[in-house]
Amino acid sequence: MPQVASWIGTPSMKGSSEDIRMALLTFSLVGLQFTWGVEMTYCTPYLLQLGLTKSKTSLVWIAGPLSGLVMGPVIGVLADNSKSKYGRRRPFMIVGAIIVSMGLFILGWTTEIVSFFIAESELRRVLTITLAVLSIYLVDFAINAIQSTSRSLIVDTLPIPKQQKGSAWATRMIAIGHLAGYGVSTIDLLKVFGKTLGDSQFKQCCLIAAAALCTSVGITSWAVGERVLVSSGDADAKSGVIQLVGKILKTTWHLPDRIRAICWVQFWAWIGWFPFLFYSTTWVGETYFRYTPEASIADSADPLGDIGRIGSLSLLIFSIVTFIGSVLLPFIVRSPDDGAKPRQRNFTPRSSPAIAPLANLISNTKPDLLTAWMLSHLVFAGAMFLAPFVRSLHMATVLVSICGIPWALACWAPFSFMGTEVNRMTAPSTMLANGSSYRRLPNPSDEFSSIPPSPSFLRLHHLDRDMEDDDDDGEAGASTGETAGIYIGILNLFTTLPQFVGTFISMIVFEILEPGKHPELHKGEDVEGEGKDEVVKKVTEGPNAIAVCLFIGAASAVGAAYATGRMKRMYRRP
Repeated sequence: MPQVASWIGTPSMKGSSEDIRMALLTFSLVGLQFTWGVEMTYCTPYLLQLGLTKSKTSLVWIAGPLSGLVMGPVIGVLADNSKSKYGRRRPFMIVGAIIVSMGLFILGWTTEIVSFFIAESELRRVLTITLAVLSIYLVDFAINAIQSTSRSLIVDTLPIPKQQKGSAWATRMIAIGHLAGYGVSTIDLLKVFGKTLGDSQFKQCCLIAAAALCTSVGITSWAVGERVLVSSGDADAKSGVIQLVGKILKTTWHLPDRIRAICWVQFWAWIGWFPFLFYSTTWVGETYFRYTPEASIADSADPLGDIGRIGSLSLLIFSIVTFIGSVLLPFIVRSPDDGAKPRQRNFTPRSSPAIAPLANLISNTKPDLLTAWMLSHLVFAGAMFLAPFVRSLHMATVLVSICGIPWALACWAPFSFMGTEVNRMTAPSTMLANGSSYRRLPNPSDEFSSIPPSPSFLRLHHLDRDMEDDDDDGEAGASTGETAGIYIGILNLFTTLPQFVGTFISMIVFEILEPGKHPELHKGEDVEGEGKDEVVKKVTEGPNAIAVCLFIGAASAVGAAYATGRMKRMYRRP
């Protein structure tokens, strides 16, 4: 008979109210997305400024999918089986935050670091680019470790009825992080801080991002208490690299139908999201400088900072729309559990007789989460299909802003469904070290069970097996997250694999439409002896390569909508 996992302690969260607890649980995502925002805003133009071509820059961004491909499942399995006294997820989050901070410092001061050792020469230029690329890889690998464990921590801590709310709060924190990151990027930091934090906008953003990430991860790690894994059962006998890889491959190959459907929707959606997230800032900045007659980047003392600030303004609006959507959508979209059988529901909603007809009308017309997710793919596709035809900063900003609502759902829906499905699979099979099972106690005032003497501290209780009755209501609300790490890692796998596809597409498009070094950002030699004015003219008269990549991504988003429709039919089956 397979041996089940055993634990010491119970999950807990600090906070005097449910909303405060949810905010603290998901707060690490604020710093995470702030860092992503800085990287996506500045790293593409930064590499172009160092002298890389757009096609080679697209290859650098393989760092994102490669790190997700490796770190997501691997860190997930390692964390699932970790017996650290500090918990399974938080140690990985803290170490990852320290590594990201080191990588950001190296990235911001790459030129100075290389110049300290190498005199002016072609070798110094090559080594500068190499160190910048390596630091991006270091940051991306560590960020993916934090992201995987942060998401798994949410699944571990919350019961099934709270998984959608937890994912919604995670989306809000992601939006706040993006909002803060892009907001800071729109400010001329040199005018605010002088050269105290660095002599360029990019350097100062790197330092602020490192501080934000360490602070947010520290707050979540302080506020959330984890159970300690004593024995992972059969997994104790299976350790090592070969067993680790084998477990990942076996789990991926034998995914449950619903989880497989979630993963395939994510796959098609992220072929579209990849060029948007990594190149939209550069696209908006290029659109402004190429199609606005009075704008000239040649007169700029800091072209990297200028393109970053202009692009960040549109993404700041995008983040505001995302945040508003993340707050409002949970109230106008039905939870996946709303269609559950009556015995599985935690309460019976009752309305005043005077407003009952209106309440019933609103309830009956609310779209379910799958429908909203499917429509979001179509909205994103419609906006990006127009990208190649944009010739003004305002239109580019409008299209980017429209994508805020689809992005809110992209950050919410897959993790909500995944968290629910994982907990449904693992709820009955987890035991504490003393032989008791993990189960949520019902509480009429709160769907969490709190210790009465301490209103500012939440602890999820566990009931001994001899106290259980024959019904399975407890299982419906239980949460163990025993295998959350590997399933969240596999979802991350289906998020990163399409980025390889997106990178390959971008490389081909850039090589065909815009070969050579960036004529506006790179300050080196002119391309093939041509004057810079001629090169800029040649580029601006042709189609914008990034816009073409966005157009191709829109076609993939239509495929994601189709896959979501198939998933919706799957959920309707009895």
